[in-house]
Amino acid sequence: LGPKGRNVALTSWANPKITNDGSSVIDEVELKDDFEDVGARLAKEAATKIKQLCGDGTTTGVVILRSIVNEGLKHIVAGVSEIHIKRGLEKALNLVLEEIDQISTKISSDEDIKNIATVSASGDAKIGSDILTSFKKAKTISSITIEDGQKNETEIEKKDGMEIERGYLSPYFCTDAKKMIVEMSNPKILITDKKINSIQDILPLLQTAASTSKELLIIADEIDSNTLATLVVNNLKQTLKVAAIKTPGFGDQKKDLLEDLAHLTGATYITKDKGLVLKDATFEDLGSSEKLVIAKDKTIFIGANGKFLQKRIDQLENEKQNLEEKHEIERLNKRIAKLTGGIVVIKVGAATETDLKEKKQKYEDSLNATKAAIAHGVVPGGGIALLRASMQLDKFSYSKEEKTGAMILKKAALAPIKQIISNAALDYHLILEELLKKDKNFGFNVLSEKIEDFLKSGIIDPVKVVKTALIHAVSSAKIILLTDAIVADAKDEKEKK
Repeated sequence: LGPKGRNVALTSWANPKITNDGSSVIDEVELKDDFEDVGARLAKEAATKIKQLCGDGTTTGVVILRSIVNEGLKHIVAGVSEIHIKRGLEKALNLVLEEIDQISTKISSDEDIKNIATVSASGDAKIGSDILTSFKKAKTISSITIEDGQKNETEIEKKDGMEIERGYLSPYFCTDAKKMIVEMSNPKILITDKKINSIQDILPLLQTAASTSKELLIIADEIDSNTLATLVVNNLKQTLKVAAIKTPGFGDQKKDLLEDLAHLTGATYITKDKGLVLKDATFEDLGSSEKLVIAKDKTIFIGANGKFLQKRIDQLENEKQNLEEKHEIERLNKRIAKLTGGIVVIKVGAATETDLKEKKQKYEDSLNATKAAIAHGVVPGGGIALLRASMQLDKFSYSKEEKTGAMILKKAALAPIKQIISNAALDYHLILEELLKKDKNFGFNVLSEKIEDFLKSGIIDPVKVVKTALIHAVSSAKIILLTDAIVADAKDEKEKK
Protein backbone atom coordinates (compact mmCIF):
# COMPACT_ATOMS: atom_id res chain seq x y z
CA LEU A 1 0.00 0.00 0.00
CA GLY A 2 1.43 3.36 -1.02
CA PRO A 3 4.49 4.25 -3.14
CA LYS A 4 6.83 2.52 -0.69
CA GLY A 5 4.77 -0.64 -0.31
CA ARG A 6 6.71 -3.91 -0.35
CA ASN A 7 6.70 -6.53 -3.10
CA VAL A 8 5.34 -10.05 -2.74
CA ALA A 9 6.66 -13.14 -4.55
CA LEU A 10 3.87 -15.38 -5.83
CA THR A 11 5.23 -18.93 -6.14
CA SER A 12 2.24 -20.62 -7.78
CA TRP A 13 3.60 -19.50 -11.17
CA ALA A 14 6.23 -21.46 -13.13
CA ASN A 15 8.58 -18.61 -12.31
CA PRO A 16 7.94 -16.59 -9.13
CA LYS A 17 5.90 -13.50 -9.94
CA ILE A 18 7.05 -10.37 -8.09
CA THR A 19 4.25 -7.86 -7.58
CA ASN A 20 2.95 -5.12 -5.31
CA ASP A 21 -0.58 -5.29 -6.73
CA GLY A 22 -2.98 -6.03 -3.89
CA SER A 23 -5.61 -7.85 -5.93
CA SER A 24 -2.98 -10.15 -7.50
CA VAL A 25 -1.64 -11.03 -4.06
CA ILE A 26 -4.98 -11.71 -2.40
CA ASP A 27 -6.08 -13.94 -5.30
CA GLU A 28 -3.23 -16.31 -4.40
CA VAL A 29 -3.97 -16.50 -0.66
CA GLU A 30 -5.22 -19.89 0.50
CA LEU A 31 -4.80 -21.13 4.07
CA LYS A 32 -4.37 -24.79 5.05
CA ASP A 33 -6.63 -24.52 8.10
CA ASP A 34 -10.27 -24.72 6.92
CA PHE A 35 -11.51 -22.36 9.61
CA GLU A 36 -8.84 -19.73 8.99
CA ASP A 37 -9.44 -20.02 5.25
CA VAL A 38 -13.09 -19.00 5.74
CA GLY A 39 -11.88 -15.63 7.00
CA ALA A 40 -9.40 -15.34 4.13
CA ARG A 41 -12.13 -16.11 1.59
CA LEU A 42 -14.42 -13.45 3.08
CA ALA A 43 -11.60 -10.92 2.70
CA LYS A 44 -11.04 -12.12 -0.88
CA GLU A 45 -14.75 -11.71 -1.60
CA ALA A 46 -14.65 -8.08 -0.41
CA ALA A 47 -11.54 -7.42 -2.50
CA THR A 48 -13.12 -9.04 -5.57
CA LYS A 49 -16.25 -6.87 -5.30
CA ILE A 50 -14.15 -3.71 -4.94
CA LYS A 51 -12.07 -4.74 -7.96
CA GLN A 52 -15.15 -5.48 -10.09
CA LEU A 53 -16.84 -2.19 -9.23
CA CYS A 54 -13.93 0.22 -9.69
CA GLY A 55 -10.75 -1.67 -10.58
CA ASP A 56 -8.70 -0.31 -7.66
CA GLY A 57 -8.79 0.01 -3.87
CA THR A 58 -8.54 -3.68 -2.96
CA THR A 59 -5.60 -3.25 -0.58
CA THR A 60 -7.25 -0.27 1.11
CA GLY A 61 -10.43 -2.30 1.60
CA VAL A 62 -8.62 -5.27 3.13
CA VAL A 63 -6.57 -3.04 5.47
CA ILE A 64 -9.78 -1.39 6.73
CA LEU A 65 -11.48 -4.79 7.05
CA ARG A 66 -8.62 -6.16 9.15
CA SER A 67 -8.77 -3.20 11.53
CA ILE A 68 -12.55 -3.42 12.02
CA VAL A 69 -12.43 -7.18 12.69
CA ASN A 70 -9.50 -6.95 15.11
CA GLU A 71 -11.05 -4.09 17.11
CA GLY A 72 -14.53 -5.58 16.93
CA LEU A 73 -13.41 -8.94 18.32
CA LYS A 74 -11.62 -7.21 21.21
CA HIS A 75 -14.85 -5.47 22.23
CA ILE A 76 -16.96 -8.61 21.77
CA VAL A 77 -14.59 -10.55 24.05
CA ALA A 78 -14.94 -7.68 26.54
CA GLY A 79 -18.72 -8.19 26.56
CA VAL A 80 -20.03 -5.68 23.99
CA SER A 81 -22.90 -7.00 21.86
CA GLU A 82 -21.97 -7.61 18.23
CA ILE A 83 -25.44 -6.34 17.24
CA HIS A 84 -24.70 -2.99 18.88
CA ILE A 85 -21.30 -2.85 17.17
CA LYS A 86 -23.01 -3.53 13.84
CA ARG A 87 -25.47 -0.66 14.36
CA GLY A 88 -22.68 1.72 15.29
CA LEU A 89 -20.66 0.71 12.23
CA GLU A 90 -23.64 1.29 9.93
CA LYS A 91 -24.44 4.73 11.35
CA ALA A 92 -20.80 5.83 11.26
CA LEU A 93 -20.37 4.49 7.72
CA ASN A 94 -23.19 6.66 6.38
CA LEU A 95 -21.74 9.71 8.12
CA VAL A 96 -18.23 9.09 6.76
CA LEU A 97 -19.56 8.59 3.22
CA GLU A 98 -21.37 11.94 3.43
CA GLU A 99 -18.19 13.63 4.64
CA ILE A 100 -16.17 12.11 1.77
CA ASP A 101 -18.67 13.61 -0.68
CA GLN A 102 -18.17 17.00 0.98
CA ILE A 103 -14.40 16.75 0.52
CA SER A 104 -14.59 15.65 -3.13
CA THR A 105 -13.90 17.79 -6.18
CA LYS A 106 -14.38 17.32 -9.93
CA ILE A 107 -11.49 16.59 -12.29
CA SER A 108 -10.73 19.79 -14.17
CA SER A 109 -7.62 19.25 -16.29
CA ASP A 110 -5.47 16.82 -18.27
CA GLU A 111 -2.95 17.02 -15.44
CA ASP A 112 -5.60 15.70 -13.04
CA ILE A 113 -6.24 12.73 -15.34
CA LYS A 114 -2.53 12.00 -15.60
CA ASN A 115 -2.08 12.26 -11.82
CA ILE A 116 -4.94 9.92 -10.96
CA ALA A 117 -3.75 7.43 -13.59
CA THR A 118 -0.19 7.56 -12.24
CA VAL A 119 -1.21 7.12 -8.59
CA SER A 120 -3.46 4.17 -9.48
CA ALA A 121 -0.56 2.54 -11.35
CA SER A 122 1.58 2.51 -8.19
CA GLY A 123 3.31 5.72 -9.23
CA ASP A 124 4.27 4.60 -12.76
CA ALA A 125 4.45 7.91 -14.68
CA LYS A 126 4.68 6.17 -18.09
CA ILE A 127 1.35 4.42 -17.51
CA GLY A 128 -0.18 7.69 -16.33
CA SER A 129 1.01 9.41 -19.50
CA ASP A 130 -0.30 6.59 -21.73
CA ILE A 131 -3.73 6.69 -20.09
CA LEU A 132 -3.93 10.46 -20.63
CA THR A 133 -2.94 10.03 -24.30
CA SER A 134 -5.66 7.40 -24.72
CA PHE A 135 -8.32 9.64 -23.19
CA LYS A 136 -7.36 12.47 -25.52
CA LYS A 137 -7.64 10.16 -28.55
CA ALA A 138 -10.97 8.65 -27.46
CA LYS A 139 -14.34 10.31 -28.06
CA THR A 140 -15.81 8.83 -24.85
CA ILE A 141 -14.24 7.60 -21.62
CA SER A 142 -15.59 4.09 -22.14
CA SER A 143 -14.19 3.57 -25.65
CA ILE A 144 -10.73 2.51 -24.46
CA THR A 145 -9.64 -1.10 -24.18
CA ILE A 146 -6.42 -2.87 -23.17
CA GLU A 147 -4.88 -5.94 -24.77
CA ASP A 148 -1.58 -7.85 -24.94
CA GLY A 149 0.93 -6.26 -27.29
CA GLN A 150 3.44 -8.08 -29.48
CA LYS A 151 6.38 -5.74 -28.84
CA ASN A 152 8.51 -4.71 -25.87
CA GLU A 153 7.09 -1.18 -25.92
CA THR A 154 3.46 -0.23 -25.26
CA GLU A 155 1.56 1.12 -28.28
CA ILE A 156 -1.63 3.17 -28.46
CA GLU A 157 -3.73 2.70 -31.56
CA LYS A 158 -7.12 4.04 -32.63
CA LYS A 159 -9.29 1.64 -34.61
CA ASP A 160 -12.71 1.72 -36.20
CA GLY A 161 -15.25 0.33 -33.78
CA MET A 162 -18.26 1.00 -31.61
CA GLU A 163 -19.58 0.47 -28.12
CA ILE A 164 -23.22 -0.44 -27.42
CA GLU A 165 -25.00 -0.49 -24.07
CA ARG A 166 -25.93 -4.16 -24.01
CA GLY A 167 -24.10 -7.00 -22.27
CA TYR A 168 -24.19 -10.78 -22.40
CA LEU A 169 -27.46 -12.63 -21.78
CA SER A 170 -25.74 -15.20 -19.56
CA PRO A 171 -22.56 -15.00 -17.43
CA TYR A 172 -21.82 -18.57 -18.55
CA PHE A 173 -20.62 -17.12 -21.85
CA CYS A 174 -17.70 -15.45 -20.03
CA THR A 175 -14.23 -16.43 -21.17
CA ASP A 176 -12.57 -14.62 -18.25
CA ALA A 177 -14.30 -15.59 -15.01
CA LYS A 178 -12.20 -13.21 -12.92
CA LYS A 179 -13.07 -10.10 -14.96
CA MET A 180 -16.53 -11.44 -15.89
CA ILE A 181 -16.11 -10.61 -19.58
CA VAL A 182 -16.36 -12.39 -22.92
CA GLU A 183 -13.45 -11.89 -25.32
CA MET A 184 -13.70 -13.02 -28.94
CA SER A 185 -11.19 -12.84 -31.79
CA ASN A 186 -12.44 -12.44 -35.38
CA PRO A 187 -15.98 -13.64 -34.54
CA LYS A 188 -18.85 -13.93 -37.00
CA ILE A 189 -21.81 -11.73 -36.02
CA LEU A 190 -25.54 -12.33 -36.56
CA ILE A 191 -27.69 -9.19 -36.35
CA THR A 192 -31.48 -9.45 -36.26
CA ASP A 193 -34.45 -7.67 -34.68
CA LYS A 194 -36.40 -10.94 -34.62
CA LYS A 195 -37.06 -13.25 -31.69
CA ILE A 196 -35.27 -16.60 -31.84
CA ASN A 197 -38.02 -19.01 -30.78
CA SER A 198 -36.18 -22.27 -31.38
CA ILE A 199 -32.66 -23.56 -31.86
CA GLN A 200 -33.85 -24.68 -35.31
CA ASP A 201 -34.02 -21.01 -36.35
CA ILE A 202 -30.23 -20.72 -36.23
CA LEU A 203 -29.11 -24.38 -36.39
CA PRO A 204 -27.44 -24.14 -39.85
CA LEU A 205 -25.42 -21.12 -38.67
CA LEU A 206 -24.36 -22.91 -35.48
CA GLN A 207 -23.33 -26.02 -37.40
CA THR A 208 -21.24 -24.02 -39.87
CA ALA A 209 -19.60 -22.04 -37.05
CA ALA A 210 -18.73 -25.26 -35.20
CA SER A 211 -17.39 -27.06 -38.28
CA THR A 212 -15.22 -24.08 -39.27
CA SER A 213 -14.13 -23.32 -35.66
CA LYS A 214 -15.49 -19.79 -35.94
CA GLU A 215 -16.57 -17.83 -32.86
CA LEU A 216 -20.13 -16.51 -33.07
CA LEU A 217 -21.97 -13.55 -31.55
CA ILE A 218 -25.76 -13.50 -31.79
CA ILE A 219 -27.55 -10.14 -31.51
CA ALA A 220 -31.30 -10.72 -31.36
CA ASP A 221 -34.40 -9.00 -29.99
CA GLU A 222 -35.15 -11.97 -27.76
CA ILE A 223 -33.92 -15.56 -27.37
CA ASP A 224 -36.14 -18.37 -26.12
CA SER A 225 -34.93 -19.76 -22.76
CA ASN A 226 -34.41 -23.28 -24.13
CA THR A 227 -32.40 -21.92 -27.05
CA LEU A 228 -30.28 -19.80 -24.70
CA ALA A 229 -29.67 -22.85 -22.49
CA THR A 230 -28.53 -24.84 -25.55
CA LEU A 231 -26.10 -22.08 -26.51
CA VAL A 232 -24.71 -21.98 -22.97
CA VAL A 233 -24.22 -25.77 -22.85
CA ASN A 234 -22.43 -25.77 -26.22
CA ASN A 235 -20.20 -22.96 -25.01
CA LEU A 236 -19.36 -24.71 -21.73
CA LYS A 237 -18.61 -27.98 -23.56
CA GLN A 238 -16.46 -25.97 -25.98
CA THR A 239 -18.38 -27.47 -28.90
CA LEU A 240 -18.83 -23.91 -30.11
CA LYS A 241 -17.56 -20.60 -28.79
CA VAL A 242 -20.72 -18.51 -28.80
CA ALA A 243 -22.25 -15.55 -26.96
CA ALA A 244 -25.54 -13.69 -27.22
CA ILE A 245 -26.72 -10.16 -26.44
CA LYS A 246 -30.08 -8.43 -26.71
CA THR A 247 -30.59 -5.82 -29.41
CA PRO A 248 -29.71 -2.36 -28.08
CA GLY A 249 -32.08 0.62 -28.03
CA PHE A 250 -35.83 0.96 -28.50
CA GLY A 251 -38.18 1.75 -31.38
CA ASP A 252 -36.67 3.71 -34.27
CA GLN A 253 -33.46 4.17 -32.31
CA LYS A 254 -33.04 0.38 -32.23
CA LYS A 255 -33.50 0.09 -36.01
CA ASP A 256 -31.00 2.88 -36.65
CA LEU A 257 -28.41 1.39 -34.31
CA LEU A 258 -28.74 -2.11 -35.78
CA GLU A 259 -28.43 -0.74 -39.32
CA ASP A 260 -25.30 1.18 -38.29
CA LEU A 261 -23.89 -1.90 -36.56
CA ALA A 262 -24.58 -4.02 -39.65
CA HIS A 263 -22.58 -1.58 -41.78
CA LEU A 264 -19.78 -1.47 -39.19
CA THR A 265 -19.43 -5.27 -39.23
CA GLY A 266 -20.42 -5.96 -42.84
CA ALA A 267 -23.45 -8.01 -41.76
CA THR A 268 -26.85 -8.32 -43.40
CA TYR A 269 -29.42 -6.80 -41.04
CA ILE A 270 -32.07 -9.53 -40.86
CA THR A 271 -35.26 -7.61 -40.16
CA LYS A 272 -38.96 -8.17 -40.68
CA ASP A 273 -39.14 -4.71 -42.32
CA LYS A 274 -37.15 -6.09 -45.26
CA GLY A 275 -39.05 -9.38 -45.35
CA LEU A 276 -35.94 -11.41 -44.49
CA VAL A 277 -36.39 -14.80 -42.79
CA LEU A 278 -33.98 -15.87 -40.05
CA LYS A 279 -34.06 -19.55 -41.06
CA ASP A 280 -32.87 -18.59 -44.55
CA ALA A 281 -29.80 -16.73 -43.26
CA THR A 282 -26.46 -18.08 -44.44
CA PHE A 283 -22.92 -17.66 -43.17
CA GLU A 284 -22.41 -14.99 -45.84
CA ASP A 285 -25.06 -12.87 -44.08
CA LEU A 286 -22.95 -12.69 -40.94
CA GLY A 287 -20.68 -9.78 -40.15
CA SER A 288 -17.29 -9.83 -38.46
CA SER A 289 -15.08 -7.82 -36.15
CA GLU A 290 -11.39 -8.00 -35.34
CA LYS A 291 -12.18 -8.35 -31.65
CA LEU A 292 -15.14 -8.24 -29.28
CA VAL A 293 -15.23 -7.51 -25.55
CA ILE A 294 -18.58 -8.17 -23.87
CA ALA A 295 -19.21 -7.16 -20.26
CA LYS A 296 -22.35 -7.39 -18.12
CA ASP A 297 -23.72 -4.11 -19.45
CA LYS A 298 -21.81 -3.23 -22.62
CA THR A 299 -20.22 -4.64 -25.77
CA ILE A 300 -17.21 -3.19 -27.59
CA PHE A 301 -16.63 -3.93 -31.28
CA ILE A 302 -13.00 -3.40 -32.31
CA GLY A 303 -12.10 -3.28 -35.99
CA ALA A 304 -14.63 -2.75 -38.77
CA ASN A 305 -15.35 -3.43 -42.40
CA GLY A 306 -13.96 -0.16 -43.76
CA LYS A 307 -15.78 -0.23 -47.10
CA PHE A 308 -19.25 -0.69 -45.59
CA LEU A 309 -18.53 1.70 -42.71
CA GLN A 310 -17.51 4.62 -44.92
CA LYS A 311 -20.50 3.98 -47.17
CA ARG A 312 -22.80 4.28 -44.13
CA ILE A 313 -21.12 7.47 -42.89
CA ASP A 314 -21.46 9.07 -46.34
CA GLN A 315 -25.11 8.00 -46.48
CA LEU A 316 -25.89 9.60 -43.12
CA GLU A 317 -24.05 12.80 -44.08
CA ASN A 318 -26.18 13.03 -47.23
CA GLU A 319 -29.38 12.43 -45.23
CA LYS A 320 -28.42 15.25 -42.90
CA GLN A 321 -28.24 17.74 -45.79
CA ASN A 322 -31.97 17.25 -46.44
CA LEU A 323 -33.08 17.76 -42.84
CA GLU A 324 -34.40 20.96 -41.29
CA GLU A 325 -35.57 19.85 -37.83
CA LYS A 326 -32.86 20.59 -35.26
CA HIS A 327 -33.50 17.45 -33.19
CA GLU A 328 -33.31 15.24 -36.31
CA ILE A 329 -29.98 16.79 -37.28
CA GLU A 330 -28.68 16.22 -33.72
CA ARG A 331 -29.84 12.59 -33.86
CA LEU A 332 -27.90 11.99 -37.08
CA ASN A 333 -24.84 13.79 -35.70
CA LYS A 334 -24.82 11.42 -32.71
CA ARG A 335 -25.01 8.40 -35.01
CA ILE A 336 -22.19 9.70 -37.19
CA ALA A 337 -20.09 10.45 -34.09
CA LYS A 338 -20.68 6.90 -32.82
CA LEU A 339 -19.55 5.43 -36.15
CA THR A 340 -16.51 7.70 -36.53
CA GLY A 341 -15.50 7.81 -32.85
CA GLY A 342 -13.72 4.48 -32.94
CA ILE A 343 -12.06 2.53 -30.15
CA VAL A 344 -8.65 3.31 -28.63
CA VAL A 345 -6.59 0.17 -27.99
CA ILE A 346 -3.66 0.18 -25.56
CA LYS A 347 -1.36 -2.67 -26.60
CA VAL A 348 0.74 -3.37 -23.53
CA GLY A 349 4.34 -4.26 -24.32
CA ALA A 350 6.82 -6.16 -22.15
CA ALA A 351 9.96 -8.28 -22.46
CA THR A 352 8.54 -11.40 -20.76
CA GLU A 353 5.12 -12.95 -20.22
CA THR A 354 5.40 -12.43 -16.46
CA ASP A 355 6.19 -8.73 -16.95
CA LEU A 356 3.31 -8.43 -19.42
CA LYS A 357 0.73 -9.77 -16.96
CA GLU A 358 1.98 -7.48 -14.19
CA LYS A 359 2.11 -4.45 -16.47
CA LYS A 360 -1.29 -5.12 -18.05
CA GLN A 361 -2.83 -5.37 -14.58
CA LYS A 362 -1.45 -1.91 -13.73
CA TYR A 363 -2.81 -0.43 -16.96
CA GLU A 364 -6.25 -1.91 -16.23
CA ASP A 365 -6.24 -0.62 -12.63
CA SER A 366 -5.15 2.81 -13.82
CA LEU A 367 -7.77 2.99 -16.59
CA ASN A 368 -10.62 1.89 -14.31
CA ALA A 369 -9.63 4.30 -11.56
CA THR A 370 -9.40 7.16 -14.05
CA LYS A 371 -12.85 6.39 -15.45
CA ALA A 372 -14.21 6.40 -11.88
CA ALA A 373 -12.50 9.73 -11.16
CA ILE A 374 -13.93 11.40 -14.27
CA ALA A 375 -17.43 10.12 -13.49
CA HIS A 376 -17.53 10.77 -9.73
CA GLY A 377 -14.72 13.16 -8.83
CA VAL A 378 -11.60 12.88 -6.68
CA VAL A 379 -10.41 13.40 -3.11
CA PRO A 380 -6.94 13.90 -1.59
CA GLY A 381 -5.19 10.52 -1.81
CA GLY A 382 -2.93 8.53 0.46
CA GLY A 383 -5.68 7.81 2.99
CA ILE A 384 -6.20 11.52 3.71
CA ALA A 385 -9.89 11.60 2.68
CA LEU A 386 -10.69 8.76 5.10
CA LEU A 387 -8.68 10.47 7.84
CA ARG A 388 -10.45 13.82 7.41
CA ALA A 389 -13.92 12.29 7.08
CA SER A 390 -13.49 10.04 10.13
CA MET A 391 -12.37 12.97 12.29
CA GLN A 392 -15.86 14.42 11.86
CA LEU A 393 -17.45 11.42 13.63
CA ASP A 394 -16.81 13.03 17.02
CA LYS A 395 -19.27 15.82 16.12
CA PHE A 396 -22.25 13.46 15.99
CA SER A 397 -24.24 11.96 18.83
CA TYR A 398 -24.62 8.21 19.35
CA SER A 399 -26.45 6.00 21.77
CA LYS A 400 -24.23 4.22 24.28
CA GLU A 401 -24.60 1.01 22.28
CA GLU A 402 -23.73 2.63 18.92
CA LYS A 403 -20.66 4.54 20.08
CA THR A 404 -18.38 1.49 20.23
CA GLY A 405 -19.07 0.62 16.58
CA ALA A 406 -18.60 4.23 15.50
CA MET A 407 -15.23 4.49 17.24
CA ILE A 408 -14.15 1.16 15.72
CA LEU A 409 -14.82 2.60 12.27
CA LYS A 410 -13.03 5.83 13.15
CA LYS A 411 -9.91 3.87 14.05
CA ALA A 412 -10.23 1.64 10.96
CA ALA A 413 -10.45 4.69 8.67
CA LEU A 414 -6.98 5.66 9.88
CA ALA A 415 -5.56 2.22 9.03
CA PRO A 416 -4.67 2.97 5.36
CA ILE A 417 -2.67 6.14 6.10
CA LYS A 418 -1.02 4.42 9.06
CA GLN A 419 0.02 1.52 6.81
CA ILE A 420 1.32 3.85 4.06
CA ILE A 421 3.50 5.74 6.54
CA SER A 422 4.64 2.51 8.25
CA ASN A 423 5.67 1.09 4.86
CA ALA A 424 7.95 4.13 4.51
CA ALA A 425 9.52 3.28 7.92
CA LEU A 426 8.38 6.58 9.45
CA ASP A 427 6.71 7.48 12.77
CA TYR A 428 2.95 7.57 12.19
CA HIS A 429 2.06 9.28 15.49
CA LEU A 430 4.27 12.34 14.99
CA ILE A 431 3.11 12.81 11.41
CA LEU A 432 -0.57 12.46 12.30
CA GLU A 433 -0.19 15.09 15.00
CA GLU A 434 1.15 17.56 12.41
CA LEU A 435 -1.46 16.62 9.80
CA LEU A 436 -4.38 17.37 12.10
CA LYS A 437 -3.17 20.98 12.35
CA LYS A 438 -3.42 21.43 8.57
CA ASP A 439 -6.22 22.08 6.05
CA LYS A 440 -8.30 19.11 4.81
CA ASN A 441 -6.41 18.84 1.48
CA PHE A 442 -3.01 18.47 3.12
CA GLY A 443 -1.36 15.08 3.49
CA PHE A 444 2.03 13.51 4.09
CA ASN A 445 3.94 12.66 0.90
CA VAL A 446 6.09 9.64 1.79
CA LEU A 447 8.28 10.19 -1.29
CA SER A 448 9.29 13.75 -0.43
CA GLU A 449 8.69 13.15 3.29
CA LYS A 450 6.88 16.48 3.49
CA ILE A 451 3.36 17.66 4.31
CA GLU A 452 1.85 19.01 1.09
CA ASP A 453 -1.42 20.12 -0.47
CA PHE A 454 -2.31 16.83 -2.17
CA LEU A 455 -4.64 18.42 -4.72
CA LYS A 456 -1.77 20.62 -5.92
CA SER A 457 0.75 17.78 -5.72
CA GLY A 458 -1.52 15.53 -7.78
CA ILE A 459 -1.82 12.86 -5.08
CA ILE A 460 -5.50 12.11 -5.55
CA ASP A 461 -7.88 9.13 -5.40
CA PRO A 462 -11.21 8.61 -7.14
CA VAL A 463 -14.17 9.18 -4.80
CA LYS A 464 -15.76 5.95 -6.03
CA VAL A 465 -12.69 3.89 -5.14
CA VAL A 466 -12.43 5.27 -1.59
CA LYS A 467 -16.15 4.87 -0.87
CA THR A 468 -16.39 1.40 -2.43
CA ALA A 469 -13.40 0.14 -0.44
CA LEU A 470 -14.95 1.43 2.79
CA ILE A 471 -18.46 0.09 2.06
CA HIS A 472 -17.31 -3.46 1.27
CA ALA A 473 -14.81 -3.55 4.12
CA VAL A 474 -17.61 -2.72 6.57
CA SER A 475 -19.99 -5.19 4.90
CA SER A 476 -17.55 -8.11 5.17
CA ALA A 477 -16.49 -7.12 8.70
CA LYS A 478 -20.13 -7.23 9.87
CA ILE A 479 -20.49 -10.75 8.46
CA ILE A 480 -17.36 -11.93 10.27
CA LEU A 481 -18.28 -10.30 13.60
CA LEU A 482 -21.80 -11.75 13.50
CA THR A 483 -20.63 -15.30 12.69
CA ASP A 484 -20.77 -17.64 15.69
CA ALA A 485 -19.81 -20.96 14.12
CA ILE A 486 -18.25 -22.52 11.02
CA VAL A 487 -19.27 -25.86 9.51
CA ALA A 488 -16.46 -27.58 7.60
CA ASP A 489 -15.86 -31.02 6.10
CA ALA A 490 -14.67 -33.54 8.69
CA LYS A 491 -11.13 -34.83 8.18
CA ASP A 492 -10.04 -38.40 8.88
CA GLU A 493 -7.14 -39.11 11.21
CA LYS A 494 -4.62 -39.40 8.36
CA GLU A 495 -5.51 -35.94 7.03
CA LYS A 496 -5.30 -34.41 10.51
CA LYS A 497 -1.74 -35.71 10.90
